[in-house]
Amino acid sequence: MKATGYAYPWDVLGDTAFVERAQDLGVDEVAVALAYHSARAATPWSTERTSVVARTAALYRPVRAEAWEGRDLVPATPDWVSAEDSGGDAVRRLTEAGVPAAAWIVLTHNSQLGAEFPLYAVRNCFGETYPWALCPAQPAVREYAATLTAESVAGLKLSSVVLEACGPLGAVHQHQHEKTDGVWAAATARLLSICCCAACAEGWTGFDPADVREKLRAEVQRLIATADLSAAEDRLPAGLKETLLSSRQQATDALRAAVLAVLEPGTRIVLHGALDPWVTGALPGLTPTAADDAETVVLQNWAPGQASVDAVAAARRALPERVVIGSYITAVAASPVPDIEAYVAELAKAGATELHLYHLGLAGPARWPDLHAATAAAHSAS
Repeated sequence: MKATGYAYPWDVLGDTAFVERAQDLGVDEVAVALAYHSARAATPWSTERTSVVARTAALYRPVRAEAWEGRDLVPATPDWVSAEDSGGDAVRRLTEAGVPAAAWIVLTHNSQLGAEFPLYAVRNCFGETYPWALCPAQPAVREYAATLTAESVAGLKLSSVVLEACGPLGAVHQHQHEKTDGVWAAATARLLSICCCAACAEGWTGFDPADVREKLRAEVQRLIATADLSAAEDRLPAGLKETLLSSRQQATDALRAAVLAVLEPGTRIVLHGALDPWVTGALPGLTPTAADDAETVVLQNWAPGQASVDAVAAARRALPERVVIGSYITAVAASPVPDIEAYVAELAKAGATELHLYHLGLAGPARWPDLHAATAAAHSAS
């Protein structure tokens, strides 16, 4: 079972012992965030600071004027890191030490650009904009994602390209000091995550956009009024739901195609995704053709337990045999995995042949033994 560890550029560059720790851990690859969303990231291994505040999403490679000329959507330059090419420097440090490095690229999650250019952001049936979520149906967003990818990988020797948020984000996503947790039933969140912007509405063939928005609003309000937080299904007409999902999937496919078109043939593509086609977020629902474009599909398995193991088994049954199943697990959750070694073994038994470890920078000395145990379990499952 291959093990990929995730890290930020400042993790690699800000700690002279990072590479040595990664080698001791035995990960087969380190995925470095080259384009990432806003965050406050702990730095438990640093003797100089306790965190890095990345105020906005940013590109951790040089933001070249000639590449972005004439665009509305241009990534920020991160002034919270000292190096102009911190992402590239981190990749080069790893490769020079013999540690394969992957490009970790977050595509549609950008609160700064969504707020500055709401035209390009996801808009729900109430007309509310989600500034953290750039809409894949917008041609400008697809062009942005493709250029972001091309600029992220330029001139680097990479073992893989890891695509996060390669699709739509929706209503349920961390935003500032979040106060919506536990409010929406799954069915409600799904409907509130349907983008109703003008570009998406163009794909609703056979339906009046105003009528669609009204139907969605009415069903959201009905679900809320039931006071049932366990509600998993809605009462939208089947034909409408099919059209809404098909339109979303076409936009997601177009986004992915634009991104892949700028990469060299033969690039190893790792796609974060979910088997449920309605899922939005960092690991969005896979479209019917998504697996054709990826060597590995990584599932969200942060919550230990049978549900995650079953999700891996379901993906193994549903996806082509040539597609590798990766399990994304965390060692920095508020509650540690009780027996992370046994959990990894269960995921492997269910069909996962890659382990994706979060996170080599955020996991400090107290959580490092968990990463060791997870990596050892992954390699023993090979």
